[in-house]
Amino acid sequence: MRSYDAIVVGGGHNGLTCAAYMAKAGAKVCVLEQRAFVGGASVTREVFPGHKVSVAAYWMSMLQPKIMRDLELRRRGVEPIPTPPTLHPFADGRSVVFWPDRARVQDELAQFSQKDAEAYAAYDDHMTRIVAALRPMLFETPVDPTDLSLRGLRRTLKLAWRNRRALPHFYDLWDLLTLSAWDYLHRWFESDEIRTIFASYASGSAGILSPKSPGSAYVLARPYLRDNSTDQGPGGLIRGGMGAITQALREAAEAYGATVLTGKTVRRVIIEKGTVQGVELEDGSRIDAPVVVSNAGARATYRDLLGKDHVAPEILGQIDRHRTRSIAFKINLSTRALPRWTAFDERQLNVAGPGGITLAENSDELEDAFQSAMNGEMAPRPYLWITTPSAFDDSVAPEGRHVVQIMGGHVPYALNGREWDADTRQELVDIVLSQICRYAPGFDQDVLDAQVLTPKDIESMFSMIDGHVHHGEMSLDQIFFRRPIAHYADYRTPVKGVYMCGAACHPGGGVNGVPGHNAAREVLADMGRKFPAQPY
Repeated sequence: MRSYDAIVVGGGHNGLTCAAYMAKAGAKVCVLEQRAFVGGASVTREVFPGHKVSVAAYWMSMLQPKIMRDLELRRRGVEPIPTPPTLHPFADGRSVVFWPDRARVQDELAQFSQKDAEAYAAYDDHMTRIVAALRPMLFETPVDPTDLSLRGLRRTLKLAWRNRRALPHFYDLWDLLTLSAWDYLHRWFESDEIRTIFASYASGSAGILSPKSPGSAYVLARPYLRDNSTDQGPGGLIRGGMGAITQALREAAEAYGATVLTGKTVRRVIIEKGTVQGVELEDGSRIDAPVVVSNAGARATYRDLLGKDHVAPEILGQIDRHRTRSIAFKINLSTRALPRWTAFDERQLNVAGPGGITLAENSDELEDAFQSAMNGEMAPRPYLWITTPSAFDDSVAPEGRHVVQIMGGHVPYALNGREWDADTRQELVDIVLSQICRYAPGFDQDVLDAQVLTPKDIESMFSMIDGHVHHGEMSLDQIFFRRPIAHYADYRTPVKGVYMCGAACHPGGGVNGVPGHNAAREVLADMGRKFPAQPY
Protein backbone atom coordinates (compact mmCIF):
# COMPACT_ATOMS: atom_id res chain seq x y z
CA MET A 1 0.00 0.00 0.00
CA ARG A 2 1.43 3.38 -1.00
CA SER A 3 1.71 6.06 1.65
CA TYR A 4 2.74 9.71 1.63
CA ASP A 5 2.97 12.69 3.95
CA ALA A 6 0.32 14.47 1.89
CA ILE A 7 -1.97 13.86 -1.07
CA VAL A 8 -3.06 16.68 -3.39
CA VAL A 9 -6.35 15.95 -5.16
CA GLY A 10 -6.31 17.64 -8.57
CA GLY A 11 -3.41 18.53 -10.84
CA GLY A 12 -4.49 22.01 -11.85
CA HIS A 13 -2.02 24.86 -11.55
CA ASN A 14 -2.82 25.52 -7.89
CA GLY A 15 -2.58 21.84 -6.96
CA LEU A 16 0.80 21.57 -8.67
CA THR A 17 1.99 24.81 -7.03
CA CYS A 18 0.97 23.53 -3.61
CA ALA A 19 2.66 20.16 -4.21
CA ALA A 20 5.86 21.80 -5.47
CA TYR A 21 6.25 23.95 -2.36
CA MET A 22 5.49 21.06 -0.01
CA ALA A 23 7.93 18.77 -1.81
CA LYS A 24 10.55 21.51 -1.78
CA ALA A 25 10.16 21.56 2.01
CA GLY A 26 10.95 17.85 2.14
CA ALA A 27 7.43 16.41 2.42
CA LYS A 28 6.59 13.22 0.54
CA VAL A 29 3.74 14.37 -1.70
CA CYS A 30 1.50 12.66 -4.25
CA VAL A 31 -0.67 14.55 -6.77
CA LEU A 32 -3.70 12.65 -8.10
CA GLU A 33 -5.24 13.91 -11.34
CA GLN A 34 -8.34 12.28 -12.82
CA ARG A 35 -7.55 13.17 -16.43
CA ALA A 36 -4.72 11.67 -18.46
CA PHE A 37 -2.78 14.93 -18.23
CA VAL A 38 -2.26 17.65 -15.66
CA GLY A 39 -3.05 21.33 -15.94
CA GLY A 40 -6.71 21.82 -15.07
CA ALA A 41 -7.95 24.77 -17.11
CA SER A 42 -4.40 25.86 -17.95
CA VAL A 43 -3.63 23.35 -20.69
CA THR A 44 -2.43 23.25 -24.29
CA ARG A 45 -4.07 20.56 -26.41
CA GLU A 46 -4.15 19.59 -30.08
CA VAL A 47 -7.81 20.46 -30.56
CA PHE A 48 -7.38 20.60 -34.35
CA PRO A 49 -4.69 18.58 -36.20
CA GLY A 50 -1.32 20.31 -35.87
CA HIS A 51 -2.72 23.16 -33.73
CA LYS A 52 -1.73 23.81 -30.12
CA VAL A 53 -4.68 25.47 -28.42
CA SER A 54 -4.91 27.00 -24.96
CA VAL A 55 -8.27 25.35 -24.44
CA ALA A 56 -9.55 27.41 -21.51
CA ALA A 57 -7.10 29.84 -19.84
CA TYR A 58 -5.43 31.78 -22.64
CA TRP A 59 -3.59 34.85 -21.28
CA MET A 60 -1.04 34.93 -18.44
CA SER A 61 -2.02 38.10 -16.61
CA MET A 62 -1.75 37.18 -12.94
CA LEU A 63 0.85 34.44 -12.35
CA GLN A 64 2.82 36.06 -9.56
CA PRO A 65 6.54 36.78 -10.13
CA LYS A 66 7.31 35.55 -6.60
CA ILE A 67 5.98 32.08 -7.44
CA MET A 68 7.72 32.04 -10.81
CA ARG A 69 10.98 32.88 -9.05
CA ASP A 70 10.52 30.46 -6.13
CA LEU A 71 9.83 27.52 -8.45
CA GLU A 72 12.16 28.63 -11.28
CA LEU A 73 9.40 28.55 -13.87
CA ARG A 74 11.21 30.66 -16.45
CA ARG A 75 14.08 28.16 -16.46
CA ARG A 76 11.54 25.36 -16.81
CA GLY A 77 10.01 26.74 -20.00
CA VAL A 78 7.56 29.53 -19.13
CA GLU A 79 8.35 32.12 -21.80
CA PRO A 80 6.12 35.20 -22.15
CA ILE A 81 5.96 36.39 -25.77
CA PRO A 82 6.47 40.07 -26.51
CA THR A 83 3.22 41.17 -28.16
CA PRO A 84 1.84 44.46 -29.44
CA PRO A 85 -0.73 46.23 -27.26
CA THR A 86 -4.44 45.52 -27.11
CA LEU A 87 -6.91 47.11 -29.54
CA HIS A 88 -10.46 48.21 -28.76
CA PRO A 89 -12.24 49.11 -32.04
CA PHE A 90 -15.60 50.81 -32.56
CA ALA A 91 -17.99 50.30 -35.44
CA ASP A 92 -17.57 53.90 -36.66
CA GLY A 93 -13.88 53.24 -37.39
CA ARG A 94 -12.39 54.81 -34.29
CA SER A 95 -10.26 52.67 -32.00
CA VAL A 96 -8.03 52.78 -28.94
CA VAL A 97 -4.64 51.08 -28.73
CA PHE A 98 -3.31 50.55 -25.22
CA TRP A 99 0.32 51.49 -25.71
CA PRO A 100 2.70 50.95 -22.79
CA ASP A 101 3.41 54.69 -22.87
CA ARG A 102 0.70 56.46 -20.87
CA ALA A 103 0.95 59.66 -22.90
CA ARG A 104 0.17 57.71 -26.07
CA VAL A 105 -2.90 56.18 -24.39
CA GLN A 106 -4.05 59.69 -23.49
CA ASP A 107 -3.68 60.69 -27.14
CA GLU A 108 -5.87 57.70 -28.06
CA LEU A 109 -8.57 58.65 -25.57
CA ALA A 110 -8.59 62.31 -26.66
CA GLN A 111 -10.58 61.41 -29.80
CA PHE A 112 -13.54 60.77 -27.49
CA SER A 113 -12.96 63.38 -24.78
CA GLN A 114 -10.02 65.69 -24.13
CA LYS A 115 -11.13 66.06 -20.54
CA ASP A 116 -11.25 62.29 -20.02
CA ALA A 117 -7.89 61.86 -21.73
CA GLU A 118 -6.32 64.24 -19.24
CA ALA A 119 -8.09 62.43 -16.38
CA TYR A 120 -6.57 59.09 -17.43
CA ALA A 121 -3.27 59.93 -15.74
CA ALA A 122 -5.05 60.47 -12.43
CA TYR A 123 -6.99 57.21 -12.86
CA ASP A 124 -3.86 55.24 -13.70
CA ASP A 125 -1.97 56.71 -10.74
CA HIS A 126 -4.91 55.97 -8.45
CA MET A 127 -5.19 52.32 -9.49
CA THR A 128 -1.43 51.79 -9.36
CA ARG A 129 -1.26 53.28 -5.88
CA ILE A 130 -4.12 51.37 -4.27
CA VAL A 131 -3.24 48.05 -5.91
CA ALA A 132 0.36 48.39 -4.73
CA ALA A 133 -1.05 48.60 -1.21
CA LEU A 134 -3.47 45.75 -1.90
CA ARG A 135 -1.04 43.33 -3.59
CA PRO A 136 0.57 41.98 -0.36
CA MET A 137 -2.93 40.93 0.77
CA LEU A 138 -2.88 38.26 -1.95
CA PHE A 139 -0.33 36.32 0.05
CA GLU A 140 -2.07 36.64 3.41
CA THR A 141 -3.97 33.81 5.06
CA PRO A 142 -7.44 35.16 5.85
CA VAL A 143 -8.23 35.51 9.52
CA ASP A 144 -11.53 34.79 11.24
CA PRO A 145 -12.68 38.15 12.68
CA THR A 146 -15.11 36.35 14.97
CA ASP A 147 -12.31 34.40 16.68
CA LEU A 148 -11.94 36.31 19.95
CA SER A 149 -9.42 33.92 21.47
CA LEU A 150 -6.02 35.33 22.32
CA ARG A 151 -4.52 33.52 19.34
CA GLY A 152 -7.26 34.75 17.02
CA LEU A 153 -6.98 38.35 18.15
CA ARG A 154 -3.20 38.21 17.80
CA ARG A 155 -3.49 36.92 14.23
CA THR A 156 -5.97 39.65 13.28
CA LEU A 157 -3.83 42.43 14.80
CA LYS A 158 -0.69 41.12 13.12
CA LEU A 159 -2.43 41.02 9.74
CA ALA A 160 -3.69 44.58 10.21
CA TRP A 161 -0.22 45.80 11.17
CA ARG A 162 1.50 44.06 8.23
CA ASN A 163 -0.96 45.69 5.85
CA ARG A 164 -1.12 49.13 7.44
CA ARG A 165 -0.03 50.66 4.11
CA ALA A 166 -3.54 49.92 2.84
CA LEU A 167 -5.27 51.84 5.63
CA PRO A 168 -5.07 55.30 3.98
CA HIS A 169 -6.82 53.73 0.98
CA PHE A 170 -9.61 52.14 3.02
CA TYR A 171 -12.48 54.13 1.52
CA ASP A 172 -11.18 53.69 -2.02
CA LEU A 173 -10.84 49.96 -1.46
CA TRP A 174 -14.33 49.84 0.00
CA ASP A 175 -15.69 51.60 -3.08
CA LEU A 176 -13.76 49.17 -5.28
CA LEU A 177 -15.52 46.26 -3.59
CA THR A 178 -19.02 47.73 -3.44
CA LEU A 179 -19.56 50.09 -6.39
CA SER A 180 -20.24 49.12 -9.97
CA ALA A 181 -17.36 49.51 -12.40
CA TRP A 182 -19.49 52.09 -14.22
CA ASP A 183 -19.96 54.25 -11.12
CA TYR A 184 -16.36 53.88 -9.97
CA LEU A 185 -15.07 55.05 -13.34
CA HIS A 186 -17.39 58.05 -13.23
CA ARG A 187 -14.95 59.70 -10.83
CA TRP A 188 -12.66 60.31 -13.79
CA PHE A 189 -14.52 59.72 -17.05
CA GLU A 190 -17.72 61.02 -18.64
CA SER A 191 -17.48 59.58 -22.15
CA ASP A 192 -19.60 56.48 -22.72
CA GLU A 193 -16.94 55.09 -25.06
CA ILE A 194 -14.12 55.47 -22.55
CA ARG A 195 -16.10 54.05 -19.67
CA THR A 196 -17.21 51.19 -21.93
CA ILE A 197 -13.58 50.40 -22.80
CA PHE A 198 -12.54 50.06 -19.16
CA ALA A 199 -15.77 48.76 -17.65
CA SER A 200 -16.25 46.06 -20.28
CA TYR A 201 -13.55 44.04 -18.53
CA ALA A 202 -16.20 43.22 -15.91
CA SER A 203 -18.18 41.48 -18.65
CA GLY A 204 -15.31 39.06 -19.16
CA SER A 205 -14.89 38.25 -15.48
CA ALA A 206 -16.81 34.95 -15.83
CA GLY A 207 -19.26 35.84 -13.07
CA ILE A 208 -22.80 37.17 -12.90
CA LEU A 209 -21.69 40.74 -13.47
CA SER A 210 -22.31 43.59 -15.82
CA PRO A 211 -20.32 46.83 -15.66
CA LYS A 212 -23.35 48.37 -13.93
CA SER A 213 -23.71 45.62 -11.30
CA PRO A 214 -22.91 46.73 -7.74
CA GLY A 215 -19.60 45.20 -6.69
CA SER A 216 -18.17 44.89 -10.20
CA ALA A 217 -15.61 47.67 -9.70
CA TYR A 218 -13.11 45.22 -8.16
CA VAL A 219 -12.51 43.82 -11.66
CA LEU A 220 -10.83 47.12 -12.59
CA ALA A 221 -7.97 46.24 -10.22
CA ARG A 222 -7.18 42.87 -11.77
CA PRO A 223 -4.98 44.15 -14.64
CA TYR A 224 -2.81 45.87 -12.02
CA LEU A 225 -2.40 42.92 -9.63
CA ARG A 226 0.66 41.47 -11.34
CA ASP A 227 3.85 43.51 -11.24
CA ASN A 228 5.07 43.26 -14.84
CA SER A 229 8.30 45.14 -14.19
CA THR A 230 10.21 42.34 -12.39
CA ASP A 231 12.92 40.03 -13.68
CA GLN A 232 10.21 37.44 -14.40
CA GLY A 233 8.96 39.44 -17.34
CA PRO A 234 5.55 40.76 -18.35
CA GLY A 235 2.26 38.95 -18.62
CA GLY A 236 0.65 38.05 -21.92
CA LEU A 237 0.74 35.10 -24.31
CA ILE A 238 2.99 32.18 -23.36
CA ARG A 239 5.06 30.40 -26.01
CA GLY A 240 3.51 27.01 -26.66
CA GLY A 241 0.29 27.99 -24.90
CA MET A 242 -0.85 28.08 -21.30
CA GLY A 243 -0.01 24.42 -20.82
CA ALA A 244 3.64 25.47 -20.65
CA ILE A 245 2.90 26.91 -17.20
CA THR A 246 1.45 23.72 -15.76
CA GLN A 247 4.10 21.55 -17.40
CA ALA A 248 6.73 23.73 -15.72
CA LEU A 249 4.90 23.40 -12.41
CA ARG A 250 4.78 19.62 -12.79
CA GLU A 251 8.49 19.58 -13.60
CA ALA A 252 9.19 21.67 -10.49
CA ALA A 253 7.08 19.43 -8.25
CA GLU A 254 8.74 16.25 -9.56
CA ALA A 255 12.20 17.77 -9.36
CA TYR A 256 11.62 18.42 -5.67
CA GLY A 257 10.48 14.82 -5.17
CA ALA A 258 6.70 14.86 -5.62
CA THR A 259 4.90 11.97 -7.34
CA VAL A 260 2.34 12.98 -9.98
CA LEU A 261 -0.16 10.33 -11.05
CA THR A 262 -2.69 10.89 -13.85
CA GLY A 263 -5.83 8.94 -14.66
CA LYS A 264 -6.58 8.63 -10.94
CA THR A 265 -10.06 9.69 -9.84
CA VAL A 266 -10.51 10.17 -6.11
CA ARG A 267 -13.84 8.89 -4.81
CA ARG A 268 -13.56 10.10 -1.23
CA VAL A 269 -11.30 11.05 1.62
CA ILE A 270 -10.95 8.15 4.07
CA ILE A 271 -11.74 9.33 7.61
CA GLU A 272 -11.71 6.84 10.46
CA LYS A 273 -12.55 7.87 14.03
CA GLY A 274 -12.16 11.51 13.05
CA THR A 275 -8.68 11.00 11.62
CA VAL A 276 -7.70 11.30 7.96
CA GLN A 277 -6.22 8.07 6.64
CA GLY A 278 -5.85 8.91 2.95
CA VAL A 279 -8.07 8.62 -0.11
CA GLU A 280 -10.06 5.94 -1.88
CA LEU A 281 -9.82 5.90 -5.67
CA GLU A 282 -12.64 5.17 -8.10
CA ASP A 283 -11.27 1.65 -8.68
CA GLY A 284 -11.54 0.87 -4.96
CA SER A 285 -7.83 1.10 -4.18
CA ARG A 286 -6.50 3.46 -1.53
CA ILE A 287 -3.49 5.66 -0.97
CA ASP A 288 -2.58 6.55 2.59
CA ALA A 289 -1.61 9.95 3.95
CA PRO A 290 -2.47 11.91 7.11
CA VAL A 291 -3.00 15.07 5.04
CA VAL A 292 -5.24 15.61 2.00
CA VAL A 293 -5.27 18.89 0.08
CA SER A 294 -8.14 19.44 -2.36
CA ASN A 295 -7.66 21.51 -5.49
CA ALA A 296 -11.35 20.99 -6.31
CA GLY A 297 -14.10 23.54 -5.78
CA ALA A 298 -15.85 24.02 -2.46
CA ARG A 299 -18.91 21.94 -3.27
CA ALA A 300 -16.88 19.05 -4.67
CA THR A 301 -14.57 19.12 -1.65
CA TYR A 302 -17.23 19.28 1.04
CA ARG A 303 -20.04 17.32 -0.61
CA ASP A 304 -18.15 14.69 -2.60
CA LEU A 305 -14.74 14.16 -0.99
CA LEU A 306 -15.80 14.65 2.64
CA GLY A 307 -19.55 14.03 2.62
CA LYS A 308 -22.37 14.75 5.01
CA ASP A 309 -21.16 12.21 7.58
CA HIS A 310 -18.11 14.33 8.35
CA VAL A 311 -19.39 17.89 7.88
CA ALA A 312 -22.03 19.60 10.01
CA PRO A 313 -25.32 20.51 8.28
CA GLU A 314 -24.86 24.25 8.90
CA ILE A 315 -21.48 24.15 7.14
CA LEU A 316 -22.91 22.21 4.21
CA GLY A 317 -25.62 24.87 4.09
CA GLN A 318 -22.95 27.53 3.61
CA ILE A 319 -21.36 25.44 0.88
CA ASP A 320 -24.67 25.04 -0.93
CA ARG A 321 -25.19 28.81 -0.81
CA HIS A 322 -21.73 29.49 -2.29
CA ARG A 323 -22.60 31.16 -5.60
CA THR A 324 -21.00 29.54 -8.63
CA ARG A 325 -23.25 30.52 -11.56
CA SER A 326 -21.42 31.64 -14.70
CA ILE A 327 -22.26 33.19 -18.07
CA ALA A 328 -18.79 32.96 -19.66
CA PHE A 329 -17.93 30.89 -22.71
CA LYS A 330 -14.84 30.08 -24.79
CA ILE A 331 -14.55 29.44 -28.52
CA ASN A 332 -11.32 28.27 -30.17
CA LEU A 333 -10.97 28.54 -33.92
CA SER A 334 -8.73 27.11 -36.62
CA THR A 335 -8.56 29.62 -39.48
CA ARG A 336 -6.77 30.17 -42.75
CA ALA A 337 -6.18 33.86 -41.97
CA LEU A 338 -6.28 36.27 -39.06
CA PRO A 339 -9.07 38.86 -38.67
CA ARG A 340 -8.35 42.10 -40.55
CA TRP A 341 -9.54 44.77 -38.14
CA THR A 342 -10.76 47.71 -40.22
CA ALA A 343 -9.92 50.32 -37.59
CA PHE A 344 -6.43 48.89 -37.15
CA ASP A 345 -5.63 48.63 -40.87
CA GLU A 346 -6.83 52.16 -41.62
CA ARG A 347 -4.48 53.61 -39.02
CA GLN A 348 -1.45 51.95 -40.69
CA LEU A 349 0.32 51.49 -37.38
CA ASN A 350 3.89 50.27 -37.50
CA VAL A 351 3.18 47.03 -35.59
CA ALA A 352 2.41 43.51 -36.81
CA GLY A 353 -1.10 43.46 -35.36
CA PRO A 354 -2.90 43.87 -32.07
CA GLY A 355 -1.81 41.59 -29.23
CA GLY A 356 -5.39 41.27 -28.06
CA ILE A 357 -8.76 42.68 -29.11
CA THR A 358 -11.72 43.58 -26.90
CA LEU A 359 -15.14 44.12 -28.45
CA ALA A 360 -17.80 46.17 -26.69
CA GLU A 361 -19.57 48.92 -28.61
CA ASN A 362 -21.32 50.85 -25.83
CA SER A 363 -22.79 50.54 -22.35
CA ASP A 364 -26.30 49.76 -23.59
CA GLU A 365 -25.10 46.78 -25.64
CA LEU A 366 -23.18 45.42 -22.65
CA GLU A 367 -26.18 45.73 -20.39
CA ASP A 368 -28.51 44.17 -22.98
CA ALA A 369 -26.06 41.28 -23.42
CA PHE A 370 -25.97 40.71 -19.68
CA GLN A 371 -29.76 40.70 -19.41
CA SER A 372 -30.03 38.26 -22.33
CA ALA A 373 -27.77 35.77 -20.57
CA MET A 374 -29.66 36.21 -17.32
CA ASN A 375 -32.90 35.42 -19.17
CA GLY A 376 -31.50 32.17 -20.58
CA GLU A 377 -30.75 33.53 -24.05
CA MET A 378 -27.59 33.92 -26.08
CA ALA A 379 -26.68 37.60 -26.28
CA PRO A 380 -26.88 38.79 -29.90
CA ARG A 381 -23.85 41.04 -29.38
CA PRO A 382 -21.75 39.60 -26.53
CA TYR A 383 -18.58 41.04 -25.06
CA LEU A 384 -15.53 39.33 -26.60
CA TRP A 385 -11.83 39.24 -25.75
CA ILE A 386 -9.87 37.81 -28.68
CA THR A 387 -6.26 36.64 -28.90
CA THR A 388 -4.39 35.37 -31.95
CA PRO A 389 -1.36 33.46 -30.59
CA SER A 390 -0.30 32.11 -33.98
CA ALA A 391 0.48 35.68 -35.07
CA PHE A 392 3.34 35.75 -32.55
CA ASP A 393 4.16 32.09 -31.91
CA ASP A 394 4.88 29.90 -34.95
CA SER A 395 4.78 26.75 -32.82
CA VAL A 396 0.99 26.71 -32.27
CA ALA A 397 -0.34 26.25 -35.83
CA PRO A 398 0.79 24.66 -39.11
CA GLU A 399 2.01 26.88 -41.90
CA GLY A 400 -0.91 28.67 -43.51
CA ARG A 401 -3.16 28.13 -40.51
CA HIS A 402 -3.94 30.18 -37.40
CA VAL A 403 -5.36 29.79 -33.91
CA VAL A 404 -7.91 32.39 -32.79
CA GLN A 405 -9.07 32.20 -29.16
CA ILE A 406 -12.23 33.95 -28.02
CA MET A 407 -13.38 34.45 -24.43
CA GLY A 408 -16.96 35.62 -24.34
CA GLY A 409 -19.07 37.15 -21.64
CA HIS A 410 -22.74 36.44 -22.18
CA VAL A 411 -24.34 33.02 -22.58
CA PRO A 412 -26.36 31.13 -19.97
CA TYR A 413 -25.46 27.82 -18.36
CA ALA A 414 -28.92 26.56 -19.34
CA LEU A 415 -30.78 27.87 -22.38
CA ASN A 416 -34.39 28.92 -21.98
CA GLY A 417 -36.47 26.06 -23.42
CA ARG A 418 -33.57 24.55 -25.39
CA GLU A 419 -30.53 22.34 -24.84
CA TRP A 420 -26.92 22.96 -25.65
CA ASP A 421 -26.52 20.69 -28.69
CA ALA A 422 -24.80 20.84 -32.08
CA ASP A 423 -27.38 23.29 -33.45
CA THR A 424 -27.30 25.73 -30.53
CA ARG A 425 -23.51 25.60 -30.38
CA GLN A 426 -23.37 26.47 -34.07
CA GLU A 427 -25.81 29.30 -33.39
CA LEU A 428 -23.37 30.64 -30.81
CA VAL A 429 -20.48 30.41 -33.28
CA ASP A 430 -22.56 32.34 -35.84
CA ILE A 431 -23.37 35.05 -33.27
CA VAL A 432 -19.70 35.41 -32.33
CA LEU A 433 -18.53 35.56 -35.93
CA SER A 434 -21.21 38.16 -36.71
CA GLN A 435 -19.94 40.26 -33.81
CA ILE A 436 -16.34 39.98 -35.03
CA CYS A 437 -17.32 40.79 -38.62
CA ARG A 438 -18.71 44.16 -37.48
CA TYR A 439 -15.08 45.13 -36.96
CA ALA A 440 -13.25 42.65 -39.25
CA PRO A 441 -15.50 42.11 -42.31
CA GLY A 442 -15.19 38.75 -44.07
CA PHE A 443 -13.43 36.94 -41.25
CA ASP A 444 -16.18 34.31 -41.11
CA GLN A 445 -15.07 33.07 -44.55
CA ASP A 446 -11.65 32.14 -43.17
CA VAL A 447 -12.88 29.91 -40.32
CA LEU A 448 -12.11 26.22 -40.81
CA ASP A 449 -13.15 24.63 -37.53
CA ALA A 450 -14.42 25.59 -34.09
CA GLN A 451 -14.35 24.23 -30.55
CA VAL A 452 -17.21 25.60 -28.45
CA LEU A 453 -17.18 25.58 -24.66
CA THR A 454 -20.41 26.77 -23.06
CA PRO A 455 -20.56 27.11 -19.26
CA LYS A 456 -21.94 23.56 -19.16
CA ASP A 457 -18.98 22.30 -21.23
CA ILE A 458 -16.52 24.12 -18.96
CA GLU A 459 -18.16 22.40 -15.99
CA SER A 460 -17.89 18.90 -17.46
CA MET A 461 -14.43 19.33 -18.98
CA PHE A 462 -12.72 20.97 -15.99
CA SER A 463 -14.90 19.89 -13.03
CA MET A 464 -15.87 23.50 -12.36
CA ILE A 465 -19.34 23.67 -10.82
CA ASP A 466 -21.74 25.66 -13.06
CA GLY A 467 -18.82 26.40 -15.38
CA HIS A 468 -17.43 29.12 -13.11
CA VAL A 469 -13.74 29.45 -13.94
CA HIS A 470 -13.05 31.09 -10.56
CA HIS A 471 -14.79 28.29 -8.61
CA GLY A 472 -17.30 30.84 -7.37
CA GLU A 473 -18.34 34.46 -7.58
CA MET A 474 -15.72 36.93 -6.36
CA SER A 475 -18.05 39.42 -4.73
CA LEU A 476 -17.79 41.12 -1.34
CA ASP A 477 -19.63 38.26 0.36
CA GLN A 478 -17.30 35.64 -1.16
CA ILE A 479 -13.80 37.05 -0.74
CA PHE A 480 -11.06 36.96 1.89
CA PHE A 481 -12.48 35.69 5.21
CA ARG A 482 -15.67 34.60 3.42
CA ARG A 483 -13.91 32.54 0.73
CA PRO A 484 -15.13 29.90 0.37
CA ILE A 485 -17.16 30.13 3.60
CA ALA A 486 -17.08 31.89 6.96
CA HIS A 487 -14.74 30.44 9.62
CA TYR A 488 -12.93 28.22 7.09
CA ALA A 489 -11.12 30.65 4.82
CA ASP A 490 -7.62 29.79 6.09
CA TYR A 491 -7.23 26.86 3.62
CA ARG A 492 -8.33 24.44 6.36
CA THR A 493 -11.64 22.59 6.58
CA PRO A 494 -13.63 21.40 9.63
CA VAL A 495 -11.90 18.02 9.23
CA LYS A 496 -8.42 18.15 10.70
CA GLY A 497 -5.89 17.13 8.08
CA VAL A 498 -8.03 18.18 5.09
CA TYR A 499 -7.19 21.43 3.33
CA MET A 500 -8.15 23.33 0.19
CA CYS A 501 -5.77 24.99 -2.29
CA GLY A 502 -7.87 25.93 -5.33
CA ALA A 503 -9.53 29.03 -6.73
CA ALA A 504 -12.42 28.64 -4.29
CA CYS A 505 -9.95 29.94 -1.69
CA HIS A 506 -8.43 33.40 -1.26
CA PRO A 507 -7.50 35.24 -3.45
CA GLY A 508 -9.65 33.47 -6.02
CA GLY A 509 -9.44 32.61 -9.68
CA GLY A 510 -7.16 33.36 -12.56
CA VAL A 511 -3.89 31.60 -13.28
CA ASN A 512 -2.05 33.17 -10.36
CA GLY A 513 -0.88 30.24 -8.22
CA VAL A 514 -1.46 32.11 -4.97
CA PRO A 515 -4.06 29.77 -3.41
CA GLY A 516 -1.63 26.89 -3.93
CA HIS A 517 1.25 28.90 -2.51
CA ASN A 518 -0.68 30.01 0.58
CA ALA A 519 -2.22 26.59 1.23
CA ALA A 520 1.21 24.94 1.13
CA ARG A 521 2.45 27.45 3.70
CA GLU A 522 -0.41 26.57 6.08
CA VAL A 523 -0.08 22.82 5.59
CA LEU A 524 3.66 22.95 6.21
CA ALA A 525 3.15 25.08 9.31
CA ASP A 526 0.77 22.44 10.70
CA MET A 527 3.34 19.76 9.83
CA GLY A 528 6.01 21.69 11.69
CA ARG A 529 8.02 22.24 8.50
CA LYS A 530 9.53 25.49 7.29
CA PHE A 531 7.99 27.11 4.21
CA PRO A 532 10.72 27.04 1.52
CA ALA A 533 10.37 30.63 0.30
CA GLN A 534 10.93 34.16 1.45
CA PRO A 535 7.90 36.15 2.68
CA TYR A 536 6.27 38.44 0.15
